[in-house]
Formats: sequence, C-alpha cells, structure tokens
Amino acid sequence: MLEKEFSSVYTKFKLHFYQKVFRRIQDREASLTTVETFCMEIIHALGEPTINEFASFVNISPPNAAYKVNSLVKKGYLTREQSDDDKREYHLCVTQKYRDYYNISYQYLTTVMHRIEERFSPEEVSCLEKMLHVISRELMPEILIRDTEANP
Repeated sequence: MLEKEFSSVYTKFKLHFYQKVFRRIQDREASLTTVETFCMEIIHALGEPTINEFASFVNISPPNAAYKVNSLVKKGYLTREQSDDDKREYHLCVTQKYRDYYNISYQYLTTVMHRIEERFSPEEVSCLEKMLHVISRELMPEILIRDTEANP
C-alpha cells in the first residue's frame, strides 16, 4: 500500500511537469529538447557540478557531456563559473532563464506543500518533514547531491 501511494504521488509530480513542458512546446516558448530538459534537471539537482561530475553521474563521456553543456550555454540556460579553489576547474551554474523555466514544476510543488499545511496538523507536517529528511539523506544513498536545500 505504501509503495502504491508513494508511486502515485511521484507520478503525479512527473506528469504535471511533463504537461507544463509540453504546453510550453505547443506555445513555442520552450527552447529545450527533452534530453536537454533532463540534463538541466540533473545539473540543477547536482548543485553546480563540473562537466566531469555531470558526465560521471549520467554515465556518458566527458566530450559528450561537454557537447551537451555547450548547447545549453549557447541557449542561455547554463554558465561556466571558474572555481575559486582550482582555477583549472569550471562549475556549471544554472541561469535565471532556467530558473524561470524550472518554476513550471516548482510552483506545483509549492501549491501541494501549501495544501499539505492546510490539510494536516503542524505535528503531522513536522512528522512528514522529518520522514522526508531521513528518506532523502539516509535511505537514498545512491544519489548524492551537494546541497538539497540550495535547489528550489
């Protein structure tokens, strides 16, 4: 039962995002391909990775990753920022243009969070928050990201 309910919630978030992306494509507002959209989601979630970190995460060659990144830079969704620690290293940073694009899915998350806070008691919301924290930090060790709080 838990698996079914969790899957239902996860699927609804995905479907809402896809619905909004396709609406943008129909309205000719989107300039990202489907693969580029996934790349941007990954880069954003990883929190300013290097090209090599991105390539490693998606299991593609660094030249292939560089090709994808160059396209996203040209379209204005990414910038390369030189590392303060190692001047040879560049981090991939999402631009405001991407943040605006990303908000099509994040706004729905915010809406659902407000509904949760209205529907459940503060104690129940706190319990859900604690459970999600443990799920993210302890029960999903295969997916390591720099700072989940930095990515809304």
